[in-house]
Amino acid sequence: MKPSRLLALLLMLVVAPAIRAQAPEAAPAAAGPSRLVVDVTGGISQPMPIAIPGMATPAVADTPAGDTAALGLRVADVVTNDLKNSGLFNPLPKSALQTVGYSQMSTPEYPFWIQTGAQALVQGFVQLNGDGTLTVGCYLYDVFAKSELTRQGYVVPAAQWRQAAHKCADMIYTRLTGEGPYFNSRVVYVSETGPKLNRIKRLAYMDQDGANHRFLTNGQTIVLTPRFAPNQQSIVYMSYAGNRARVYVYDMGTGKQRLVVDQPHMTFSPRFSPDGKYVIFSMAIGGNTDIYRTIAGGGGALERLTTSPAIDTGASYSPDGSRIVFESDRSGTQQLYVMNADGSNQNRISFGAGRYGSAAWSPRGDLIAFTRIGGGFNVGVMGVDGSNARILTNGWQDEGPSWSPNGRVIMYFRTGQGSGKADLWSVDLTGVNERPVPTPLDGSDPSWGPLLP
Repeated sequence: MKPSRLLALLLMLVVAPAIRAQAPEAAPAAAGPSRLVVDVTGGISQPMPIAIPGMATPAVADTPAGDTAALGLRVADVVTNDLKNSGLFNPLPKSALQTVGYSQMSTPEYPFWIQTGAQALVQGFVQLNGDGTLTVGCYLYDVFAKSELTRQGYVVPAAQWRQAAHKCADMIYTRLTGEGPYFNSRVVYVSETGPKLNRIKRLAYMDQDGANHRFLTNGQTIVLTPRFAPNQQSIVYMSYAGNRARVYVYDMGTGKQRLVVDQPHMTFSPRFSPDGKYVIFSMAIGGNTDIYRTIAGGGGALERLTTSPAIDTGASYSPDGSRIVFESDRSGTQQLYVMNADGSNQNRISFGAGRYGSAAWSPRGDLIAFTRIGGGFNVGVMGVDGSNARILTNGWQDEGPSWSPNGRVIMYFRTGQGSGKADLWSVDLTGVNERPVPTPLDGSDPSWGPLLP
């Protein structure tokens, strides 16, 4: 590549406003159209072969996260793992790759990549900027069409290099599948340890792939059902502090916890509304449990949404906030119901064999995930009217589904028979790509947050 062309490319990636946007740029017109896509229904059985060599650097430079040459290899590893874990891609082994120099970013050696069998190629670079930030450039190519599909650059603090790698993987995934992104996201869950009858349970959060793990509470009190706020700045959950089950909010910035509802009754199963203004929860009074909502900031009046003489709990909002799915035993068995956000127009939607609970409305708005209980615990999905229900998992005790930001993958927890040991798992809507999610200790009650900025 001529020096003038290399300089122009570098300026485009470092300075252009589009570099700081998450949405990828359109491919240059000169590259022409390409029909290289991944079939999201058939791609599991025939995942796309894709080459992801280590990312280059224009000059090796030290950063607090390691030198740029080492970071280039680590970024490529994160992208590889993200795409592989989706089940839709088959990254080539490192032994089949070649080293890519910085001068090759926009001029791939197509003859070499064609003979590897790769259909798509990812190349990129890691560069240290004058202000101490990193620019991570990411390019996607159609190998057989010999054309660039898209490119994007990400400017991040050195400590956030993994976030840039996840954004690169999201760009590739979105361009080749037509699905929304989900790799650049976090999960809050309950970390568990100790014997079956005396478990220590504390709040923890991590990247969706298990990296950047952090404990939030010390385990002195049992915590359950954590749920991210839409802005991810706080977490609502139930705690047994003072031997009373009550709903709290944890502030991610300060680490402080505050009581949401100061009532003498048990409050549990909380969740934020999609706009973050309200917390919906269940409260048990005199043997009767109903669903309420209150202002998320605390101190507001309680609005009662259900009034049946039964156990109504496990509420989850639709993405537009207009409706709520919840579980109730008013029919004699635990089933799912949908109502308007003000509590009106309550209708049962589950009618299959067994009991249904822990419902979660998809961020796409088209499906509801659930736990079916009957001959075991299994996670499944159904239409918002209860139609086309199908089971996705077949573990001994799978429960507590939570959706990825793009509504294609579900995270849940699996408890081993007789052991009490719980682990996090994920499965996509095909039910085929099922895999464990790594955590330092046992894990339960996952809540998948929205995309990070």
